[in-house]
Amino acid sequence: MLTIFTTPKAFRGHIDVIQRNALESWVRLAGTRDKNTAGLKPAATGAQIEVIVFGDEEGAAEVCREMGLRHEPQVERSASGTKYVRTIFGRAQEIARHDVVAYVNCDIVLTNDFARAVARVSGQFKASGKFLMVGRRWDTDIKAPLDFSAADWGERVRALAREQNHRQSQDWIDYFVFPRGMYREIPALVIGRVGWDNWLVWKARSEGAAVVDATDEVMAIHQNHDYGYHPQGKQGVWQDEEAQRNYELAGGVRHIYSIDDATHRLTREGIGPNPGYRLAPTRRALRRGRTAVWHAILGATRPVRHALGIRKTKPLSGS
Repeated sequence: MLTIFTTPKAFRGHIDVIQRNALESWVRLAGTRDKNTAGLKPAATGAQIEVIVFGDEEGAAEVCREMGLRHEPQVERSASGTKYVRTIFGRAQEIARHDVVAYVNCDIVLTNDFARAVARVSGQFKASGKFLMVGRRWDTDIKAPLDFSAADWGERVRALAREQNHRQSQDWIDYFVFPRGMYREIPALVIGRVGWDNWLVWKARSEGAAVVDATDEVMAIHQNHDYGYHPQGKQGVWQDEEAQRNYELAGGVRHIYSIDDATHRLTREGIGPNPGYRLAPTRRALRRGRTAVWHAILGATRPVRHALGIRKTKPLSGS
């Protein structure tokens, strides 16, 4: 039914834990592991799942062997070592066993609600052959391996996410489900910097694809982590030279789309139009204006705040 592809960071420390959690959760969309046979018992959704891992990061080959995942170590990289979106998406669509594929960030835990949503959306738009399913994520503190031996592991991790109650805004997009062959030409965007995910939404819209917001029906659980993989931390991911290059290659602000730009929504009742998508550009402009004003205020008041020992606080969220 579905090929999921991803690219990890080195399997070390906390990142090792959360990436293993994510990968194991995807495998289990196809069923639960049988301890006696080392195989899988079929899932209630009847899903067939293939997982492809791109990159030769430390531990990747070993984890793929251990979990029975397909490993593609060779990936085109920039001079600084970041991976190009075009090679990962291009190769994945060439070798996928299934006609529906999904790129998922390697820190996202998925449960059976994801498989059900994929089946509903792909079935709805099978005739047109053009769709993109995206959704907001739930940021969750998970420090230890999940207990996948528990029959209710999915319910447990969803309950933890609901308890922490931090669903990210529409700008954070961590999974993309689409028919194989939809993304044929991708500029030299790199994964691990901002902008490439927003461009994918714009690209789908520009080609007339239905973009479906599955937030209401899919709880995509993002396991919180630091940004130690970048010398400048989170700021570097957002503002370094490659981040700025991504922004330029994406076409600037005109092509920085979000989940707000989805033309459809998936709900319990079915898939329906999302009239609010026409207002997405206006909402983006308002958010940018508010951010600009906030930074101007911070700049003007910095000497006074420093003299008084006052730290800056975050502006109110627009989500």
